[in-house]
Order: sequence, then C-alpha cells, then structure tokens
Amino acid sequence: MWSWIKRIFLLGLCLTLLAVAGLGWYAFSPLKLRSDPADFSIKPGSSLKSATRQIVESGVELNAWRFNLLGRLLGKAGTIKAGSYEVGGGITPLALLDKLTAGEVTQAEVVFIEGWTFRQMRAALNADPGVRHDSAALSDAQIMAQLGAIGQNPEGLFFPDTYLYGKGASDLDILRRAYKAMDRQLQAAWQQRAPDLPYSNPYEALIMASVIEKETGQATDRALVGGVFVNRLRIGMMLQTDPSVIYGLGEKFDGNLRKKDLLADTPHNTYTRAGLPPTPIAMPGQASLAAALNPAKTPALYFVARGDGSSEFSRTLAEHERAVAKYQRRGGR
Repeated sequence: MWSWIKRIFLLGLCLTLLAVAGLGWYAFSPLKLRSDPADFSIKPGSSLKSATRQIVESGVELNAWRFNLLGRLLGKAGTIKAGSYEVGGGITPLALLDKLTAGEVTQAEVVFIEGWTFRQMRAALNADPGVRHDSAALSDAQIMAQLGAIGQNPEGLFFPDTYLYGKGASDLDILRRAYKAMDRQLQAAWQQRAPDLPYSNPYEALIMASVIEKETGQATDRALVGGVFVNRLRIGMMLQTDPSVIYGLGEKFDGNLRKKDLLADTPHNTYTRAGLPPTPIAMPGQASLAAALNPAKTPALYFVARGDGSSEFSRTLAEHERAVAKYQRRGGR
C-alpha cells in the first residue's frame, strides 16, 4: 500500500514539476501578434481575467488560462493598470505582465493653439485619430453640459496647451482638462491683477485677454496693447479692434475686412458698440492673460502695425494718423 502511495506522490510531484516547467517555458516564450506593433486598451477597473480578454480581442495570441495563472502565482493579478498600451514582436507573457502592472501606457498628444476659436479646437479633436470622438455629434451647448458648465458660451474657456492622452481616450476628457486648466490659469491671474482695472469679474478679463491675443503679432507688445485697451475702457472710448469684428462676422468673413464690415452692427463689433465684446473671441494664452490683468502703464490710446510684427504706439489721434501714413497699414487702431 505504501508503495502505491509513494508512486502516486511521485506521479503528482512529476506532474507538478512538468506544469511548473511548462508555465516557466510559457512565461518566456514570445507571443504571436496579429499586427506588429499591437495596440490595446485596458478599461478602468478591469480584473486580470477581463484585461486578458481585452488583450486577446486586440489581436495578441495569449493562452488565457496560462496567462491568468501566471499572473496569480506572481501576485500581479490585482495590480493591473488601466490605459492604452503598445507591444511589439518578441514580447513574452512575463514582460507583458510587467508592462501591465507598471502602467507603461502609450501616450499621444493634441495641441490647442493660442488664438484658436472653439470651432478650431473641435476640428482638431475630430481630426485626431487617437481619441474617441464622443463629442462629434454634440452641439456646443451639449458639450458644455457634459463638462458641467450648462449655459456657458464655450469660446475662450479652454486653455491652449499640449495635452497628453492615452490612445482611445474620450475627447470630452481632453476638453474637460483644458476647461479646468483655463479656470486655474484665469483665477491665478485674477488674484495677481493690478489695482483699479476696468473689469467687473474674471470673465471680463478673459474677454480682454482674447482680444489682446488676436491683436498682437509680437510678444513684447502684449502688455502695451493691453494698456491701450484698458485706457480706452477707462475713458469710455470705443475699443475699435478688427479681430472682434471679424469674429462677429463668422463664416461670412472672406479674409478681407471692408469698411462696410466695420459699420455693420453685430454684438462683437467694437466700432459700433462701446465696451468689451460679449464673449471672448479666441483662446488666450498665459501671456495674454497676464497682459490683460497687468497691462503696461502707458499714455497711448492708439497703435498701428509696423509691418514687421511689432506696433507703433501713439498718445493722440494726430500722432496715430501720422504713424498710419508712415506704415501704410489699414489695420491700425
């Protein structure tokens, strides 16, 4: 009887050793990929079993039972991290487990440019193949509702920057990050504002920053342009800024701003209406926010483009008219 027990024990031991050897061989054997490299995403909250299924569905030929067993034996089953991953030919099950538990996710980026409108932002997201286009069929108002900003006009409320994301991330998540980033930037700039500015609230400062963003061709002029516009607001003078008029024309603008356009009244026409436009006209960057909230102290009320990206600033209308004649630029203010 003892001989039979001994034989059974030895058989069990041999089978265990073979299983361990087989699992060890599997752990270091290269996986077959349907495409090289292979991309896949692991959803948040996925278990090892669920993650394995998602990987297999992406075209990585895993032995699900062995892969799950390997993960459990190595204590990695509960440490799988969500995200987008990319694996190349030659990767082994063990290396894949290490990648999943280390969270070595792949990232792409989308860039929002200073001076872009919300329409341009949406176009950039819609054209990006790496994001999930959850907002494509939504109206602007529906997007803002999704972001928890019901009733807000989206123009200017998103911070221009480079945003990294895991492939397959929702475009709404990227918009949410940009929206929160602008709120942080605006509030920080508002806290550091100069005294006695002609703004009732941070939103008015944001509107001014967007105008400065569109008016300046050279960074060194931003604070001076801000100073000119603040001076005009203080004395009740029309802002008379072409970019705001162009924004008000919308898709009617053909690239050539005419005198009749300056006379055609719209809510954004700062030649026909006093004060700030009703909304921002673009996304201002950090420098334009600073220029709006800490403008240069200047006696100037006018400026005209010199043609090299910089501007000539004048205190009086007569000085300004001479500058316009000198530089022959219709775009002077």
